[in-house]
Amino acid sequence: MTTIEYLALPIHKRILHKITSFFCAIPKGIAHFFSVTLLNLFKKIGKAIANFFIQIVDIFATGDWKTRTSFFVMGFGHIFRKQYIKGFFYLLYEVIFIYFICTTGASAFAKIGTFGYVSKTATYFDEDVGVYVNITAKVGDDSLLLLLNFVITLILIGIFFFLWTVQVKENHELESLNGIGKSITDKDTLKSLVGQNFHKVLLSFPTFGLVLFTILPLIVMILVAFTNYSSTYMNPKHLFDWVGMYNFKTLFGLTNVGGDDFVAVFARIMLWTLIWAIFATFTNYFFGMIVAMLINRKGIRLKKIWRTILVTTIAVPQFISLLFLSKLLAENGGINSLLLKWGWISSPIGFLDDALTAKITIIVVNMWIGIPYTMLMCSGILMNIPADLYESARIDGASPFKMYMKITLPYMLFVTGPYLISTFVGNINNFNVIYLLSGGNPMFTNINGNLIDTSKVYSAGQTDLLITWLYKMVMTSTNKEYGVASVIGIVIFIILATVSSIVYGRTNAVKNEGDFQ
Repeated sequence: MTTIEYLALPIHKRILHKITSFFCAIPKGIAHFFSVTLLNLFKKIGKAIANFFIQIVDIFATGDWKTRTSFFVMGFGHIFRKQYIKGFFYLLYEVIFIYFICTTGASAFAKIGTFGYVSKTATYFDEDVGVYVNITAKVGDDSLLLLLNFVITLILIGIFFFLWTVQVKENHELESLNGIGKSITDKDTLKSLVGQNFHKVLLSFPTFGLVLFTILPLIVMILVAFTNYSSTYMNPKHLFDWVGMYNFKTLFGLTNVGGDDFVAVFARIMLWTLIWAIFATFTNYFFGMIVAMLINRKGIRLKKIWRTILVTTIAVPQFISLLFLSKLLAENGGINSLLLKWGWISSPIGFLDDALTAKITIIVVNMWIGIPYTMLMCSGILMNIPADLYESARIDGASPFKMYMKITLPYMLFVTGPYLISTFVGNINNFNVIYLLSGGNPMFTNINGNLIDTSKVYSAGQTDLLITWLYKMVMTSTNKEYGVASVIGIVIFIILATVSSIVYGRTNAVKNEGDFQ
């Protein structure tokens, strides 16, 4: 469609065309990512690896004995070139690394294929049957601990390789400086750390936290997805084992676990998760914007008081608000009691007991919680839109709706595009609203009129999100399936990563970065 044809369309058809074009472009974006972007990335990585090895070989071939010794003893060259502090820390890490590998890492690598050895008899109390049971298991072998040590070893190897590379290159630079009569002392290093490299010192702490609390659990979760780790296969009963793609097949109904019921429940929960994320994101966004515009209008008095009243919902802890509302909206709660007393209804309304009504209730309650946040954000942005744009539009005879569509909304979307993406991601993982308000209820009891075994779908509820269902699967279910739960976690990650990367790349904030400068 040409620009002239597009401008000739009515406003509602233009909006529909934009929405259609946006979602139609997503598959093309995914195809482009795998066919072009990913291929170019692999090429760049391959070229970088080749250049790295060429550089390292050249340093070893042309370096002096101090530099060459640093290939085997980290920090050796720094110490002999009077950089004692940096050399000491390099050497200390190498000593700690070797000690960990000898005491823990090597054993983890040796046993990771079987998650431990079975060779001795142990006795444990089986709570299911109430008797002591003799089992065969190697005392001290813990499959989960072994997997964790394996991942920690991999991370430490990665850190060691990075530090080894850095210190080799630094030795080469120090050697070059010494060749022209210059040197860098500990005093110069400390001055650099509190000066031009101070950002590296500050970033080292969040980077450590990122590795410890994000990357490490993520790698463990991915590896657990390829095991049979569950309440059945765990110490001291059994050592769990690798099962390949079995858990992925289970999720898509290719095994006998759960059968078609499990797949049907998974599909319904995933669809509801996406519907919930879309409604929760855009209802809060647009209604919050409208509230902010109403309060900011000329002639509206007591603006601060109106904002304060709305902000009070933020001041009350969400945990308390949601638990209170869950009691208030229950079948025998306060709202139903009042409506029955007034004679407005003849039977209680299932605000949280009927599937469709519960979903609508959750979205409305989320609006009550989320609109004040959006209102505060939009208030600041609306005040920064140049007033002469609106004045020019009024002179040209534009209606308030026209000014909103042509000035306010484009400006807001440009500024808040990344915020919308982060909100969408947050709503997919919005555990609090769902779990505290409805607990995922009502339960799935039948699929297409056929009764199902709730234990096979891990007590899944019709208002459960993937994240709350995952929680039930590993925390409240009788048969805890950590492997299948990890697969669901991977599915959530893939959805979020794909949607975020593609949509972010298509926002005006990225494509037209200089338009609103």
